[in-house]
Amino acid sequence: MDDRFNTFAGWVLGAGIVALGLSSISSHYFQADKAHPPHEPGYKIEGVVSSEGGAAAEPPVEAVLAKADVAKGEAVFKKCMACHTINAGGANGIGPNLHGVVGEGIGTGAGGFAFSDALKKHGGTWDWDSLYHWLKSPATFAQGTKMTFAGLPNPQDRADVIAYLNSQGSNKPLPAAPAAEAPKEGAAAAAEAPKDGAAKEAAAPAAAGAPAAH
Repeated sequence: MDDRFNTFAGWVLGAGIVALGLSSISSHYFQADKAHPPHEPGYKIEGVVSSEGGAAAEPPVEAVLAKADVAKGEAVFKKCMACHTINAGGANGIGPNLHGVVGEGIGTGAGGFAFSDALKKHGGTWDWDSLYHWLKSPATFAQGTKMTFAGLPNPQDRADVIAYLNSQGSNKPLPAAPAAEAPKEGAAAAAEAPKDGAAKEAAAPAAAGAPAAH
């Protein structure tokens, strides 16, 4: 009796060891113990930009400057006042004085501020487009710049700030807003087709009821 019990117990113990070993091997082989994101999400969430598709293109600076608000730009500029002054003859701080900055050479501003080599090498002037991209991300505009400000992601905020900067000593005329794109010929023809058809339908009853000429 004892021999049979011991034999049975041995078989059960052996089966348990085999099962445990197989479980460990399968988990390592199939990586079942690690979480993996699905290759494709089960459903798409509206408003989430795909990393493959990229972000939507920004409007040109001329378009947003056409709607710029100097007062709003002054309010947004308060974020910059920890490092910059903007009054005429103002002292440089952590950053340079920005009075009359629109149209200045990049990295060559007045007042003896020690600009980074990244800005000195960039060249060009602080025109509408360069200010628009600089304010979006200084680190991207001039890699190695000493300016640590992360930037303004909202295009309209940037345009408002540029309009405010322009009002402080530069006073240059804002660029013209881009003209609205003309509709394509096919679209224009399709838009006109219902009008022509409606005119013909309206003319038919009138002709049928018109008195005959004598």
